[in-house]
Order: sequence, then structure tokens, then C-alpha cells
Amino acid sequence: MKILNFGSLNLDKVYKVAHFVREGETISAQEQNQFLGGKGLNQSVALARAGIFVEHAGAVGRETTEFHALLKAEGAGTTYLRVLETVSGHAVIQSCAGQNCIIVYGGANRMTRPQDVDAFLKDYGPGDLLLLQNETSCVRYAMEQAREKGMTVAFNPSPIDGSLTQDVLALADVLFVNETEGGLLSGTPANENETVLTALAERFPRAAVVLTVGGEGALYRKGGVLLRQRAYPVKVVDTTAAGDTFTGYFLAGMIRGFDPGKCLRCASMAAALAVSREGASASIPTWREVLDFSAAQGEPLESLRGTGAAAL
Repeated sequence: MKILNFGSLNLDKVYKVAHFVREGETISAQEQNQFLGGKGLNQSVALARAGIFVEHAGAVGRETTEFHALLKAEGAGTTYLRVLETVSGHAVIQSCAGQNCIIVYGGANRMTRPQDVDAFLKDYGPGDLLLLQNETSCVRYAMEQAREKGMTVAFNPSPIDGSLTQDVLALADVLFVNETEGGLLSGTPANENETVLTALAERFPRAAVVLTVGGEGALYRKGGVLLRQRAYPVKVVDTTAAGDTFTGYFLAGMIRGFDPGKCLRCASMAAALAVSREGASASIPTWREVLDFSAAQGEPLESLRGTGAAAL
């Protein structure tokens, strides 16, 4: 199985604040940092640190060369990462008491054309996996082409916008959403986790639906199978890359041959480590760190070795 992540790459400017800014209000930040991020980049880094080789397809502006260097340093492929005459995507992140609010500008992420998708999908086929988020252009086209090729499609439909029609979401084989996104997509109250999960599973019956619910953990639903996974208690420092870490490690577990319950456990442990650190891609743990954490929790993942990609 070859893994391709068609994903966003952003410069993340993080401002630590005492409270989230309100309408008409100007506040001073207590601290400012800049990181390389974007949901796509973070998910590629998570896969790579979990020991899975992933090619990253996407686009950056000419003012940013660090993305290539970071992906290569992590052991990810950059064959399909284009440099364009525009600005890179970037995000402004307010961080307060371990929670965040984010504004994203797409930049180069929104410059991918159908012919670019054709170029990076030409080397992939049945049994391979395409991972996408909703921060790039041509998402629907890429999903349609991947399905025609017999690829497995994993989709994290964030941010939610008007392009996410039901027929687009129905192209996914694995659907990753948080509680807010799940509520919006299902039309049910976001705090009613199992109701949200059931509604999504019924609306998109071909997909394995994975719902992350912050400090409450995560849930999985495929057909009649419903699984729950607790969150592991840690001191929360920064939640910026928690969901991306979860997504990458869940897929890494799937590729290793873990069953869905073990994938949930692996992903939840990795996300717990990520939120205990500051930064986006910088906060994502390595596979060895996750193994050590699992042993400390009395749930050693080393005993959960898989034999090949699992069918979810």
C-alpha cells in the first residue's frame, strides 16, 4: 500500500492570549511564535513519525523553502510538492488555556488544478491510500479520481464550507471529524456524540466514521460496530495539532494491520502526547514515544503488532 497525502501547508503564527478576542476589542498577546503547520503537513508528519512512508502532494509559495526541508527531514516524500509564484498558506492562531481559535488563508494551497491532481495520482492505483483535508482546491476531483483508480480515500473535511455536499462526503472510505464538524455535517447537536456518530454513519454508510471529542476521547462507527476510546489524562498545553496527530496515527495503525479498536487506542495516545507540548508539527510524537507512553499506561502497543493493512 502506497500512501499519498494531498494536503495543505501553512505558516502558523500563534498568539498566546488571556482570552479570545471579542468583536471590536484589541488585546495584547502574552507571547508569539511561528511554526510550520497546516492540517496536511501535520498529518504527513504524524504518519512519518509513526514509521509510515507518505508522499506529500501540495503547493507552497516561493518565499517558503522550509516545508521541503521539514518533510524530507521527517522521511516523507516531496515529489509532488510544487513551488508557485504566490504566497504560501498561513494561519493566525489564538491560543488560550490550551484551546485555540484559528483563521486560515489558503494561498498556494488553493492553486492546485485538475491537471496537477492527474499528475500526482498517475503513480497510484488499487490498494493505495489517498488522504485529504478541505484546505486545498480540487478536493472533489481528487477524491473522484482516486475512487476511479480503486484507492482507499481518507477524508478530514476541515474546515467545513459550502463545497462539502453530501455526494462529496460520500466518496470517503474513512471520515475523520471532531465534535463541532460532526454536528454541522449531521445536523444534530454537537454535544450528543453518539447521536452525531449514528447520523453520520447512516448518511454515509460506506465510510468508517471516526469522531474525536476532545477530553472525552473518540468514537468509531462502521455498520453495526460502535467503539469508544477514552482520552488519556495529560496536562494540556496546546491542542493545535491534536486532531491531525490523531488522524495520522489512526491511519498508521490501520496500515500496520491494527483493528479499529487498536487504531483508536494508538491515535488517542499519540494525541495525548501532542497536546502536552507546544506547536503544530513540532508537537507530534514519534512512534517510540507513543510506545513508551503506552507502556506507562499499562496498555503496551508493542503487543499489538499488525500483519498488514486492516479493512475498516
